[in-house]
Amino acid sequence: CFRFERPGNRGRETALPARMAEKRKLDNAPNPDAAKSIRGLDLPTFNGAGLKIAIVSARWNSIVCESLTQGCVEGMKACGVAADDIVIEYVAGSYEIPFAAQVLLETKRFDGVVCIGCLVKGETMHFEYISEAVTQGIMNLNLKYNTPVIYGILGCLNEEQAKARAGVDGAGHNSGKDWGYTVVESCLLKKKYLK
Repeated sequence: CFRFERPGNRGRETALPARMAEKRKLDNAPNPDAAKSIRGLDLPTFNGAGLKIAIVSARWNSIVCESLTQGCVEGMKACGVAADDIVIEYVAGSYEIPFAAQVLLETKRFDGVVCIGCLVKGETMHFEYISEAVTQGIMNLNLKYNTPVIYGILGCLNEEQAKARAGVDGAGHNSGKDWGYTVVESCLLKKKYLK
């Protein structure tokens, strides 16, 4: 049940009546795999037929990254992107992803690129440095190439968080699926307005 503080009762919580709590409950936005959550995408149907999309995935934290990559491919295929129109390239770690994405963008063969990596916080500042560099690198690619470059980098405090966000061993939701839908939607937006 929900709790709130009444004015004048500072520090003391009072339960809301059940019917008020029910009125405040909102319907959850559906996730692509129907996981119950308030988070996720409310997805219209996208037609990604004919789109050419690249994925750059890190091999570091490979169990998580491979699950995310497969989820991304599933999401794109659900939008009609043909398997032959999806190219997957691997790099050592997340730090190398922006450069690899730039190389693929330079070919002008792709309508969009999805960058997939997983950073898990350790005992040093390494996590923060890599996270900031990769984030800025991917954002800059979007602006420099005027092409969708999707940020699929997990930044997690521990391995359990990473597994839950990648759907490893059936835990949580595979965020890769969201990124697959997102790249298709972003590519279609560009095609609609920038011909």
